Amino acid sequence: MVSFIGAGPGDPELLTIKGKKLIDEADVIIYAGSLVNPKVLQDAKPEAVIYNSATMNLEEVIDVMKEAEEKGLKVARVHTGDPAIFGAHREQMDRLAELGIAYEVIPGVSSFLATAAVLKKEYTLPGVSQTVILTRMEGRTPMPPKEKLLDLARHNATMIIFLSVGMLEEMSKILRQAYRPETPVAVVYKATWEDQKIVYGDLTNIAARVKEAKITKTALTVVGDFLGDEYELSKLYDKTFTTEFRKGVTT
Repeated sequence: MVSFIGAGPGDPELLTIKGKKLIDEADVIIYAGSLVNPKVLQDAKPEAVIYNSATMNLEEVIDVMKEAEEKGLKVARVHTGDPAIFGAHREQMDRLAELGIAYEVIPGVSSFLATAAVLKKEYTLPGVSQTVILTRMEGRTPMPPKEKLLDLARHNATMIIFLSVGMLEEMSKILRQAYRPETPVAVVYKATWEDQKIVYGDLTNIAARVKEAKITKTALTVVGDFLGDEYELSKLYDKTFTTEFRKGVTT
């Protein structure tokens, strides 16, 4: 059995109980060494064989899994955050299915959720934004034709931009064509890690501030008025609003 495990954003205590149990019991561990906090593996069995997939290609990863399966060993494939978001684990699962190797997926806390937590903000504020767009800038890997950054930005929704902090100046120029120039922006480097950094600004100055902070990778850029202080109170706890469980009070 191969267990794909979302290792969370960095803080080892944000690893799920199920994910930790599987890592600690695994005979073979393949982890994304460029992103996963090594502390996530600190309670692995002494005899566990550990591979860093940052130095491996897809075929090499699958070969390790196949060999372990033939030996009846448990494999933990450890991805950063949640593997469903920019995790590149679908191609691995499809190969395992072709080989008849059983697998499971254990979700994890994505870095975009950890980012909201460390910022102490809510992405879906009533009257501000009820939509969250997760995307990235086009770089060496192209974007689908209908998912260009400017096209997505025209919605003026809360936007979470992965894998793109190194192109922040270009990103800001594109976003200013759709958002107000003074739209607030935050860049969070390694959310929940010990060396976490947070940089605030707007679409006119965030690139310069992030450059000054010497942040070039491993960071998320979040854009939108959810970072501000103006919003409507939710109906969920409005005493005048009737729900399935509570009758509204007439004032």
